[in-house]
Amino acid sequence: MEDYHQQFIEIYNANITRPGADRLLNWLETTDFFTAPASTRFHGACRCGLVMHSINVYQAMTQHFFTEGENAESYAICGLLHDLCKANFYKVGTRNVKNDETGQWEKVPFYQVADQLPYGHGEKSVYLIEHFMRLKTAEAIAIRWHMGGFDDAVRGGSFAVSDAFNTYPLAVKLHTADLIATYLMEQGTSSVENGHR
Repeated sequence: MEDYHQQFIEIYNANITRPGADRLLNWLETTDFFTAPASTRFHGACRCGLVMHSINVYQAMTQHFFTEGENAESYAICGLLHDLCKANFYKVGTRNVKNDETGQWEKVPFYQVADQLPYGHGEKSVYLIEHFMRLKTAEAIAIRWHMGGFDDAVRGGSFAVSDAFNTYPLAVKLHTADLIATYLMEQGTSSVENGHR
């Protein structure tokens, strides 16, 4: 299996150099970020799914949208850290599933949400990052709205995401890269089938 942990650190250290970046990386090492899933069942619902997804989003952003002269650090921050909110967010539970071959009921693991800091999704990532280093406005907006139409605020009727996308191209690029990673690069990466996020 590819060492996503080491790959993440290499990309991070090569691109993110602003004050506080080292403290943020040290904090990440104290969380389950490098072993956690990316979702409960949809994409990356497997060990190391979150770090795999973060790298995929970064790679999709740089491959599809980066142009000479743009700020490479902003791409790395947005791609690698947009889902920081999912660190210490999931736990493994078990459920009973009937084995079709044996007819016996078996306990199987699944991921479930156990949010220790219920602060939203994108806004929680911004909040956590800014504990350690300052984000540029475009970065903060991009991370805050990276879920696009899937964001709870949008589903509740907020139109702020339209203003964000119209004003900050980085937000559109991050959201699109997130979709590319989730729906194209990560098909078949879930090892469990239960949950809702």
